[in-house]
Amino acid sequence: MDDPGIKKQNWDVKETELFLEILKDLDMKKCLDGRKVRNNKLFKVAHRRMTAAGYHRTVDQLKFRWKLLKSAYYKCKREPNLPATTKIQGWWRYEKTMIAIMESRHPLLGAGVNSVRNDEVPEDSDGEASMLHWPQPCPDNTAQNLGLIIKMDPEMDSQLKIGFIGAGNMAFGIAKGILSGNALPANIKVSAPSSRNLGRFQELGVAVTHSNEEVVSGSDLVFVAVKPHLVAPVLTEISEHVTERHIIVSVAAGVTLATVEELLPENSVAIRLMPNLPCLVQEGALLFARGSHAKQEDGALLRSLLHRCGLVEEGPEAWIDIHTGLSGSGVAFVYLFAEALAEGAVKMGMPSALAHSIASQTVLGAGKLLRESGKHPAQLRSEVCTPGGTTIYGLHTLEQGGLRAATMSAVESATERARELGRK
Repeated sequence: MDDPGIKKQNWDVKETELFLEILKDLDMKKCLDGRKVRNNKLFKVAHRRMTAAGYHRTVDQLKFRWKLLKSAYYKCKREPNLPATTKIQGWWRYEKTMIAIMESRHPLLGAGVNSVRNDEVPEDSDGEASMLHWPQPCPDNTAQNLGLIIKMDPEMDSQLKIGFIGAGNMAFGIAKGILSGNALPANIKVSAPSSRNLGRFQELGVAVTHSNEEVVSGSDLVFVAVKPHLVAPVLTEISEHVTERHIIVSVAAGVTLATVEELLPENSVAIRLMPNLPCLVQEGALLFARGSHAKQEDGALLRSLLHRCGLVEEGPEAWIDIHTGLSGSGVAFVYLFAEALAEGAVKMGMPSALAHSIASQTVLGAGKLLRESGKHPAQLRSEVCTPGGTTIYGLHTLEQGGLRAATMSAVESATERARELGRK
């Protein structure tokens, strides 16, 4: 029995179009015959992608919407001359995609690639599918398209081949976060010119090498996590090994998407990502921007892959340098403040080890309360202050010392430096 509450949820045209494009994309990537029953796992993937795009539906609502669209498709096939007033609202915009979904037989099915659906029965829950004539499988001449399947959906991170060029802290933090999800150590490979930082990756069960080409050739998604001045030579080195199945993610501060795309083959999928050091403990703040050839699905895949690293957001590229100043460099500003807090306590007579322990917990607790309460920092600050109390006296001293202005200037300076690196 369908939940009556689901039926009352109005869908707009753009939302339905996105939903159908997601289903169509998943069918292609999973080698699915358009007629087969879509299992719950597929709708969960669609749900993730819809949520990433800003549409908040339940899995059951997606299933119900698909049932309505499927019924409309069968009705139009049976009665092609139906007046527009009797068709589902916006049908003229959905019809082409619905036909592409329902009447497709993925050519790779003929190549012996297994379907991942729950059953192999044509989708005829309306009792009409068996009355229609369906096209035969396409000839088996598309083995080159196997690479298209490799750009897996968020539910299939465990099958994605992931590479890292560079073995610094950012690469290690991202790798730890990814491994805490569905990704398997056997599907990750890291390259670096020296062995200095590779040992910690090996402790995670990750393969290591000194060959960047080896990483790219064996990966579907590659993080280029090197110093900014090394990005150009690295991309030039690996360019001939980058194909349409690859997603190249640049983690270098200040290096623009235009620069990355210029150094890669035409139409390459590139994404610019700025993480920060707390990725090492899965509490990072990560912002990414998609390049001109990166699709929404590519962004959804990256977001799914990185969600265990901390907060993951997408925005325009112009925000990346600001994020560098705010969060990439910002963690160092916070450490400086924590250090100063502890030293103040030491000055007043507290043992250093205890002071630093309490200072770190203070920063952690304050940050967690700020994030989870949803309140503006100024509101939380005012809640700590009491008239004539200790906190307002301390805040007055900080204001006299120019803490607020100095912090804003620090973010500004770091942002400008990131932009300067980009211009170079």
